[in-house]
Amino acid sequence: MKQTLRFTLTLLLIFPFQSQAQTAEKKVTDRSQVWLGYFNQTRLSDKFSLWLDLHARRTDFLDRWATTIVRPGITYHISDHTRFTVGYAYASHWPISETDETVRPEHRLWQQINWSGKSKRLQTNQWVRLEERFNRNIANDQLQEGYHFNFRARYMIGLMVPLTADAIAPGVPFLVFNDEVHVNFGKEIVYNYFDQNRLFGGVGYQFSKSFNAQLGYMNVFQQTAAGNQFFNTHTLRLFLFHTLDLRKPKAEPVAN
Repeated sequence: MKQTLRFTLTLLLIFPFQSQAQTAEKKVTDRSQVWLGYFNQTRLSDKFSLWLDLHARRTDFLDRWATTIVRPGITYHISDHTRFTVGYAYASHWPISETDETVRPEHRLWQQINWSGKSKRLQTNQWVRLEERFNRNIANDQLQEGYHFNFRARYMIGLMVPLTADAIAPGVPFLVFNDEVHVNFGKEIVYNYFDQNRLFGGVGYQFSKSFNAQLGYMNVFQQTAAGNQFFNTHTLRLFLFHTLDLRKPKAEPVAN
């Protein structure tokens, strides 16, 4: 745990300063957004499950669209606490400027290793994700031929602490903290090797064994391709987490 926290802090400190050193002036724009997300994991067998997450994001609170994402995948369970997922995502990005109208599509392949842990009054979740991003070229508010390609690596660490019991269970509220750092790389990346950092804190409620909701504030600090321009986004985030298990119940041994 200490090593992963140290790794995260190192990335947060190094990449912003490297990026700022490449440009003369730094411009930070504050904005507000609302992020809604639904996450589903459906267990098919002891070794395989399906992944699906859906996202809807609005800018200037709920004034206009920012992004939508549909992200399916298939997961291989290495163990009860370690999983490997591969998938595809389709994202639609609305223009930042209120005067532009063209929505930019993105095709994204992704691979992820995820591991979780649980101890008394603490539940942890971490993942490392690699993405291959194909963003449609756009100029003068018009889609162009071809795609801009780059890789992006993501590391997330999350902590959940139950408030009224020793473990998270149906009927138990809990605190949620997580941080995720994104790093770009590839030959088309020039100034923004650091992409963004997402820091979240909020509360959750476990409605049933298979469903919980998490609501809170997230700060997204993102660097643009220009290198010297950043967005500091104040975000209200509501995520819903749903798990299903389609495995047949194991037969109990018959007493002789």
